Amino acid sequence: MPDDSSTDSGGRLWNGLRNLLFGGEAEPTLRDQIEEAIEEHEGDAPAKGDLSPVERQMLRNLLHFGERTVGDIGVPRGEIIAVPETIAFPDLVAAFHEAGHSRLPVYRGDLDHVIGMIHVKDVFAILAAGAAPPADLAALIRQPRYVPESMGVLDLLAEMRASRTHLAIVLDEYSGTEGLVTIEDLVEEIVGEIEDEHDEEAQALLVPIEGGAWDADARAELTDVAETIDARLADVEEDVDTLGGLSSVLAGHVPQPGEIVTHASGWRLEVTEGDARRVTRLRLHPPVPEPLDERD
Repeated sequence: MPDDSSTDSGGRLWNGLRNLLFGGEAEPTLRDQIEEAIEEHEGDAPAKGDLSPVERQMLRNLLHFGERTVGDIGVPRGEIIAVPETIAFPDLVAAFHEAGHSRLPVYRGDLDHVIGMIHVKDVFAILAAGAAPPADLAALIRQPRYVPESMGVLDLLAEMRASRTHLAIVLDEYSGTEGLVTIEDLVEEIVGEIEDEHDEEAQALLVPIEGGAWDADARAELTDVAETIDARLADVEEDVDTLGGLSSVLAGHVPQPGEIVTHASGWRLEVTEGDARRVTRLRLHPPVPEPLDERD
């Protein structure tokens, strides 16, 4: 009578050898099984007590939440609204009013040297008390977190909860400012976009106007521009992803409002809004058709 244990050992040995030589399908992970179960019921009307479509989407987001890094989310450097440490208190109040944010980073010299952040409630406390404006901002500056862009979002969420800090400055490999992440950004990765009563209605990124031209947000992705307007506009050797980045590459600097740069395809990119640090909106003028040869 054969020894069952030796048979089982031989089977495991053969399966292992077969997978090594010919490859084999790995056992599905719990993550894979949950995602597969959700996909199987895609489009089904949820029964009473079952997961709603919103809950299913949130669960999908949560399944892949831990795969992302802080460099993947949040506010990129070009969209950071920050104030210099030398700003006067009335100008700081105006900056909060214009930005509509509850926290503003504070930099020394340039954005690569963020020294802290100011919370609007500390500013409001001075205004509400009718106190004299402070001579400098030192007493108002709080310390944010400084994190590398390679840090996992789960680690950052745990760190923010432990330190009770709601804003992190994302640093690149040279310790320069790459962007910033708030705890709201992290939560939105799971639950989706969170808008409050102070958020302005989002303006369309690409708006067709007469004459074949387009009014465009500088944040528009080149992949979307290629699909919506002209595939040639995404044909660029430099590592840029947005229309604003493309305009800077073509100009060789940050183009200013009124400046026009021309793409190799013939499209002309006119900067309509921006400042010394970034382009915010553009107008795309279509290529001018070449005149027909009179001899044809």
